[in-house]
Amino acid sequence: MNEFKRTPKPRVSELPIAAIIPEPGNSKYYSTGDWRSVRPVINKDKCTGCSLCWVYCPDTAVIKVEGGKYDVDLNYCKGCGICAEECPVKAITMVEEGED
Repeated sequence: MNEFKRTPKPRVSELPIAAIIPEPGNSKYYSTGDWRSVRPVINKDKCTGCSLCWVYCPDTAVIKVEGGKYDVDLNYCKGCGICAEECPVKAITMVEEGED
């Protein structure tokens, strides 16, 4: 019969730091955009500047640019597609990474 060795439960003080925010605003130091397989492309001619993409983006990857329009900071966009889903004029399409 195979027996396995049971390891003792670690103390809280022995656990590594994980899933915490050690200081405000530290997420700007971590580029998370390489997680995605699809990315949003905004048609600036169709964009009305309503800002719904900006409001609903969970990663604050949508940024305001000149002329009251919006763009996506691909360093932080994870490709969830919420911006495209919420755009009332369908100015945002999700395309596979590597496509133009």
